[in-house]
Amino acid sequence: QLQLVESGGGLVQPGGSLRLSCAASGLALDYYAIGWFRQAPGKEREEVSCITGNNGDTYHYDNVKGRFTTSRDKAKNTVFLHMSSLQPEDTGVYYCAGRNIDPDGSYDCSKIYEYPYWGQGTQVTVSS
Repeated sequence: QLQLVESGGGLVQPGGSLRLSCAASGLALDYYAIGWFRQAPGKEREEVSCITGNNGDTYHYDNVKGRFTTSRDKAKNTVFLHMSSLQPEDTGVYYCAGRNIDPDGSYDCSKIYEYPYWGQGTQVTVSS
């Protein structure tokens, strides 16, 4: 079973930057896609970005496009979310989630609607 652990959250001032990590265990990155989600206080969970482990194709949703970047380190079985120009509305608990894929396949991860495996989340607070 794929296991995911998020880390890197914390308190940052508006306009600042932060990098989150999603460490995976159980199988190599080629065998799954990863989605980043967040949930702000009093709001529903929303997707932020996604990446395919085999080819590294990414998609960033409108709420963070141009400010956040998603990347991977296959040797470390880790996916990163680089966050810049952070604003108070970016505050929330950030989760990474995984879905198995065929390592020889080609995927648009924005079309993935089901993520069976989830991490525990890491808190990001943007405040002065």
